[in-house]
Amino acid sequence: MSIIDEIKDSFKKGSTLTRLIYFNLAVFVLVNLVEIIFYLANSHGGYSQFLIQLAVPADLSILARKPWTLITYMFTHKGFIHLLFNLLWLFWFGKVFLEYFDGKKLVGVYLLGGLSGAIFYIAAFNLLPVFTNDIGLSIALGASASVTAVSIAIAVYVPNYNWNLMFIGRVKIIYVAIAVFFLSTLIEISDNAGGKIAHIGGAVFGYFYAYRYKQGKDITRGFNRFLENLFAFFRPKPKIRVAYKKSETDLDYNKRKGDEQKNVDRILDKIAKSGYSSLSASEKEVLFRQSKK
Repeated sequence: MSIIDEIKDSFKKGSTLTRLIYFNLAVFVLVNLVEIIFYLANSHGGYSQFLIQLAVPADLSILARKPWTLITYMFTHKGFIHLLFNLLWLFWFGKVFLEYFDGKKLVGVYLLGGLSGAIFYIAAFNLLPVFTNDIGLSIALGASASVTAVSIAIAVYVPNYNWNLMFIGRVKIIYVAIAVFFLSTLIEISDNAGGKIAHIGGAVFGYFYAYRYKQGKDITRGFNRFLENLFAFFRPKPKIRVAYKKSETDLDYNKRKGDEQKNVDRILDKIAKSGYSSLSASEKEVLFRQSKK
């Protein structure tokens, strides 16, 4: 089995977490291949335009023309370090998440957490005076808001879950999640402010998800049902086989009915000569069907 076949097999048989990681990796590879192509073509502006089609903009007028970026931005990474840290956090927190929730809920929290991050980012740039001059040029990309939503959701749901960390020992997951959020978001928030505001949006959604789930309410249920219906709409429909039954002519019908009557007459003659007990099982069945007509 080739490496490509092994990757395909692990994608098909792997968990939802595995597929989310592979999808992020695939988009990263695609983005960098496109960058190489534009570099060789000496068209740096072309690559920038390509990347802009995947990143979510802060400007509402631009967003109205590219609404798909609300989804694509949360799978798009330009730098390897950015991708690496996001996928590591997604893997570690995602494994714990799947111990208590199923894959559909993981996808729901990932996507809705990313959407929440985008909404916080767009709202901040359009409402806060400090960002007034940056609205038209600002874009956001990366899975950070989605990963933050997953990490906060599971940390709030099972805050006493213990991890054994190297050089530290047993640490509750809630402390790890808070430390990661603080270090990646609240320190020097002016540096990459848009991305860090998106983190806050993801964290808010993750907290609200766990809080409501403890009350017996899954706020991703309706969204997951929408996704199922959407995928079902695009899934290839099974082909319907139509069988055509050849119509029977009057001549064929009369011949068949004549043969049936001759067979009945033969059975009745046999009964008259040898009695009913002399009939075979098939002959008795013929008489039974005839009596029902």
